[in-house]
Amino acid sequence: MTVQPPIQGFAEAARAVTAAGQRFELVTVSVRGQSYPAFKAAPPTLGQLFSAARQHQDQTFVVYESERWTFGQVLGQADALGAALIRRYGVRHGDRVAIAMRNYPEWIVAFAAITSIGAVSVSLNAWGTEPELDFALVDSGARLLIADGPRIRRTAQTRRRLGIRAVAVRSPAGPGEGVDNWADVLATAAGPQPADVRPDDDATILYTSGTTGRPKGAVSTHRSIVQALFGFACRTAIDVQRRPEVAVPAGQRVMILVVPLFHVTGCVPIMLSCFITGSKLVMMHRWDPEKALELIERERVTTLLGVPAQSWDMLDSVAVKEHDLSSLRLIGGGGAPAPPVLVRRLAEQFPAAGPAIGYGLTETNGYGTANTGADYVEHPASAGRPAPILELDIRNEQEQSVPTGQSGEIWMRGVHVFRGYWRQPDATASSLVNGWFRTGDIGHLDEEGFLYIEDRLKDVILRGGENIYCAEVEAVLHEHDGIRDVAVFGLADARLGEEVAAAVVLKAGSAVSAEDLADFTAGRLAPFKVPSRWFIVAGQLPRSAVGKVLKRELQKRFSSAPDGDQAARHVRS
Repeated sequence: MTVQPPIQGFAEAARAVTAAGQRFELVTVSVRGQSYPAFKAAPPTLGQLFSAARQHQDQTFVVYESERWTFGQVLGQADALGAALIRRYGVRHGDRVAIAMRNYPEWIVAFAAITSIGAVSVSLNAWGTEPELDFALVDSGARLLIADGPRIRRTAQTRRRLGIRAVAVRSPAGPGEGVDNWADVLATAAGPQPADVRPDDDATILYTSGTTGRPKGAVSTHRSIVQALFGFACRTAIDVQRRPEVAVPAGQRVMILVVPLFHVTGCVPIMLSCFITGSKLVMMHRWDPEKALELIERERVTTLLGVPAQSWDMLDSVAVKEHDLSSLRLIGGGGAPAPPVLVRRLAEQFPAAGPAIGYGLTETNGYGTANTGADYVEHPASAGRPAPILELDIRNEQEQSVPTGQSGEIWMRGVHVFRGYWRQPDATASSLVNGWFRTGDIGHLDEEGFLYIEDRLKDVILRGGENIYCAEVEAVLHEHDGIRDVAVFGLADARLGEEVAAAVVLKAGSAVSAEDLADFTAGRLAPFKVPSRWFIVAGQLPRSAVGKVLKRELQKRFSSAPDGDQAARHVRS
C-alpha cells in the first residue's frame, strides 16, 4: 500500500483554496428566498460555460472509436443545431427537448445546443422500454426528440400520437415520417443564435423513479449545475493541496466515460467537467473492461469514474497487467457501496491513482460527499466528507439534528441542489424543506466529519449504479394473471452491489415458472430492472400488523437460499 498520507488537514486545505482571491472564492447568493454559499467565479449559465471552453478550440475534446472531435468541432455543431432548433423547429425558451441515445458525441452536441438557447434538456434512459420512453415524453411535454436509430424506432408510436418531430442520429435506415436526418439539419442551419438565459432558468430534467412506481423528473437550473461543476473542481483542488502527487502532470487531463451520459454521473461530473477543465473525454459506447484498459493506456487516461462493479471487472481482468496504467490519478466512482477489500485492491493495483468514492444524487447534480486517497484507505466504509457549498445534517423523525455518531436521515443543502420535481408539487414539498433536501438515506457522521451510509428509507435497490425502485417492478408483476402477491427487494451481490430479487405467491392452480415471470417482466421493463432471482413462496408473504411486507425478513430468509422447490433462480444478462 503506497498511498501517501496528506500533508495538510482537510478543513485547512478547503479554507486555502476558497480564500478571497483564489479561483474557488466563496460569496453568498440568494436563490428562491434562501441564502447559500456559492463560487464567485462560476459562470452564471451553461451557455457561458461552453463559451469559455472555446479557448480550447483546437484541442481534442472527444475520442469515440476512431473519431476525434476538437472543442471547436463540438461547439460549432452545437451552434448550428441551436440555430436549427429555433428557426427550423420553433423551439423557444423553456421548451423541453428530449435526448434518447447511447453514448455518442452527438449526445454532447445536442445537450450543449439545447441548454445554450434556453430550452430544457430532457435526458431519456436509452435502456428504457417503449412504455417507459412514452411516459417520459408525455410527462415532460417534449417538443422535439433527438435520438439514435433504435430509440427513433422505439418511440415511433408515441411520436405519432403526440405529434413530436424527431432528429435521427447515426441511423442507417431512412428517417421515416416526421424524422429528419442529423447531417441534413446541421447542413441547413445558420450561425449561433443569441439567447437570453438567466442563472435560475430550468436547464435539465433527469428522470428518477419514485417509490410509488411513478418516475419523477428532477429539474435543475443553470446555476445549480454550474455550481456543482465548480464543486467537483474545488474538491480536486483540495485533494491536490493535501497530496500534491495526485496532480495531473503537465499536459491534458483525460477522463474516460464508462457510464451513460443520460445519468447524472455521466452528464455532470464527467462530461460537463471536461468543459471547465479543457479535458479530453474518451467515450465508450458500452462497458468492456479489456477495451477500457486498452483505452487507458492508449489515451493516457488520468481519471476513471464509474461504479464499483467496473473497478472489480478491471482488477479481475487477465489483461490488467498487460497495459501501462501509470497515467491514472483517480479511479473510483459511486452509485453503490464499495467493500473495503475493493478499496485495498485499488490502492495496491493503482498506487499513483488512489481510490475514490462519492455520494451524490440526481437531485444534487451528483455533488455530495467524497472519499479519496489515504482518507479512503483509512476509512474504507465511509462515503467521505462534504466539501465547500455543501451543508450536511443528520436528522431524526422529528426533523431535528441528532448528535455526532447517532443515526438518522441524511439531509443536504446547497446552491447545487435541484429546484424540484417536474409537475409534482407534492413530491417537491415533501423532499425540499426550507432549502434542505431530504435524501431518504440513513447514516451518521463521525467526529472527523466522515459520513457513513447505513440504510435507505426509500424502497430502492442499487444495482451496479442503477436505481431500481421496488414499487415499479412490483406494479408490473401484479399485472400477471398468475400472481396473487409479490414483493421485490435487493440481495447483496459482490460485483453489482445488489441484485434484484422477487418473492412471488402464485394463485391457486397457477403453474408459472421463474422463466415465465422473467420473460413477462422483460417485455415491460428495462433489462437491468428485471429480477435475476425468483422465489416462489408457498402460503403468504410476511407482513407487519398494518399489512406492510417485511422485506428485511425476506432478505434474511433468501440471502443464501439455494435453488430448490421454493427458491428458483433465473439470471438474465
